[in-house]
Formats: sequence, C-alpha cells, structure tokens
Amino acid sequence: MQKLIVHKAKILSGVISIPGDKSISHRAIMFGSLARGKTVIRNFLQSEDCLSTMDSFKKMGIKIEKSGGKVTVNGKGLYGLKAPKAILNANNSGTTTRLMMGILASQPFTSVITGDKSLCKRPMRRVADPLREMGASITGKDGGNYTPLTVTGGLLKGINFKSKVASAQVKSAILLAGLYADGKTCVTEPEKSRDHTERMLKYFGVKVGVKGNTVCVKSGQELKGKNIEVPGDISSAAFFIVAGLITPNSKLILKNVGINPTRTGIIDALKKMGAKIKIINKRNMKFEPVSDLVVETSRLKGTVIGGKIIPRLIDEIPVLAVAAAMAKGNTVFKDAAELRVKESDRIKTLCTELNKFGVKTKEKKDGFIVYGNSKPKGAKSISYGDHRIAMSMAVLALVSEGKSEIRDTACVKTSFPEFFKLFNRIQ
Repeated sequence: MQKLIVHKAKILSGVISIPGDKSISHRAIMFGSLARGKTVIRNFLQSEDCLSTMDSFKKMGIKIEKSGGKVTVNGKGLYGLKAPKAILNANNSGTTTRLMMGILASQPFTSVITGDKSLCKRPMRRVADPLREMGASITGKDGGNYTPLTVTGGLLKGINFKSKVASAQVKSAILLAGLYADGKTCVTEPEKSRDHTERMLKYFGVKVGVKGNTVCVKSGQELKGKNIEVPGDISSAAFFIVAGLITPNSKLILKNVGINPTRTGIIDALKKMGAKIKIINKRNMKFEPVSDLVVETSRLKGTVIGGKIIPRLIDEIPVLAVAAAMAKGNTVFKDAAELRVKESDRIKTLCTELNKFGVKTKEKKDGFIVYGNSKPKGAKSISYGDHRIAMSMAVLALVSEGKSEIRDTACVKTSFPEFFKLFNRIQ
C-alpha cells in the first residue's frame, strides 16, 4: 500500500505546468478512433483511466501510437471497429465505461466491458436505460446497473431523452449512440453539464444543435481526423489552487489551464469565498479556452455552494471542502447527492477524513457542512481508493500541525500521475 508523508509547509511557490485534461483526453482517443483519417493528440494525459480508453480501442482494431506526449490515432470511421477478442477493461474509469456503452450500442457485434472493484459499484443504468430505449441490448448485474456489462449493438432509433441528472457522461453516451441512430437524438438536462463532447464533435465536423440545456445530433455525419492540443485539467489544477490559497505567504503560477465555462465553478466558488485568483494570458486551443492562473494566499470566508454551480464543480468538491476548513465561518455544500456514487461515497469519506484532522463536519443526505476556523492537526488518513480524496487530504496536510500520513495513494495514478512530483516541487 503506497503512502505519502506530508509535513506542515511554511510557504509554497513555483510555476507548474498542469497535465492534460482527463475528460478531453478520453474523448480525443474515442472520437479519433471513430473519425476518418489520422488524429494527432498532444499533451495527452497518460493516466491509468485514459490508458484504459486507449487499450479498449486497440482491442477493437484501432492502431494507436505513443511517442512521448504525442499520441497518433489512425481512425477507421464510424463503422471501422471490430469485435474485441477479449473483455474491455475500463479499470477505474467511469468515463471509459459510460461513453463506450454509447459507442458499443450500435456496433454489429457483442462485447463485454468491466472494471475494478470500485467501478463495479458505480451505477450504469442511467446510461443503459436510454440506450435500450434506442434499441441496444445491455445486460449485467442488477438489470444492467453494474459492470460487467454485455452490450449487443442494434439498429438504433433517435430519442428525445430528459435526464434526471446533469451528467456529461450520460449526455455523451446518448449523443455518441445518436451518431448511429435513425433520425435525430436529443438530450435535455436539468442543468448544463460539461460540454467537451459538443465542442469536440463540432471540431471533428459534426453538426451539433445546442439550445439551453438541450443538445441534439443527427445520424449519418462523418468525423474527420484532427490535430488536438489538450489543455491542462482544471480538476488537477484545483489541488494547487487551494494549496496556494490556504498556505501562508504563498504564490503559485499554474500554466495552461483549461477554463471551459462548464468547468470553472471551482474558480467562481473560491472567488466568492474571497480567493485571490488572477486569470491571465487567455487564449483558445481551437475548441477549448485556456489561460494561466496566478494564486496567492487569501483570507477565505464560508459560503453556500449548491444549485446550478454543482455540475460545474462536482469533481472539485473534495478540495473545496479543504478550503472551507480553513475559511472564516461555515460552508454548506448542498444539491450534491451525486457525490454518493463517485469512486467512493465522497460525502461520507470527506466527513470521516476531515474529522481525523480535527475539522468539524456534519453529513447531510445531499451534501455536508464544514465548520471553518479550523486548526487542523496531522493525521493518518486513508483514500478509500479515491484519487480525489487522497490528493485533497494531502493539501489539508500542508496546513496541519505536525506530520500527516496519507495511505493508499496509488489511486492517484488514475487521474494525475505527476501529482506527487509537482506537490513536492512547490514546497
């Protein structure tokens, strides 16, 4: 079991280049595989999750070559995939599983997709049910709610689907199936989720209709290979943003961070709490906006985080909770029941681990309260196999008296393999 020892930091400083965005890296491999011609991806995130996506497409006959930080995908078009001779293993990746279901739903073969112990507990019916409505056959444990899942492609028909949750994975799976379905496919969400799929499909030449919280595609559209520069992942940057804000006398510069408006809830929430975050050098990487961030030690204050902003920062709530622990006053997280079905039950695990450091919390059905003005003390924390819990507790340890130990940190490789190297560099 890997572990990380962290001592209280006096100051943090440095310039950090943020690794490639996980969501965009997944989609670049998928869309490149379904496109006609060659797709060249630079700054691809070589995390375990993204490599699981790559491996799955290799098993379906796509030639993919890696050379340093560059990945070349030799696409075969929408109908170029072959039946895999082995089970597709998504390991810990929910994105791989759910988006792949949308692609497999129309293929002229049967395939099986599975994952690790954690993934096998995450709900899949939210994707399986609408895909069945379109004409796919999906079977598995508990009516197809858990992996391993057997997917047999069929002749799909377009649907108008109203999702009960704002989920980019659900939306993307249905839209990808819609590329093969007869007629028009539309997805309407209660709130707008991250829109990397819509942006990238347009870049690959697909006409995508977007009106409010509804996104539509029509079948029969061909994707064409492209060059892609993956921006830095704001979800990864979030750990260093919060670390810089709560550690005394600190200043960090974070380079090449994606600032897609559907992902910048973390910045909006922290600024509401009084954070000193400057967005500089704004530019566009063809289909995604990018900037550099300057972060300085700040006096934070408690707030309420809920409602429409939740889909824009759902993955950053663990490290936001750390910021809340050091803020003046209390912070209420609500409307975030989706945290219960992540890599761990993040509401429960966050409250448990924060308490170990002496941070008082109160668990709610759809969120939790963090009581601020904390003076955390070093603790022995465990990750529950959840990468964002591990990294968030490492950040809290930077402002905790004495020595802290974060256990079971191998899970960090699923999203941020370079985290420990960068974490040690800034101290």
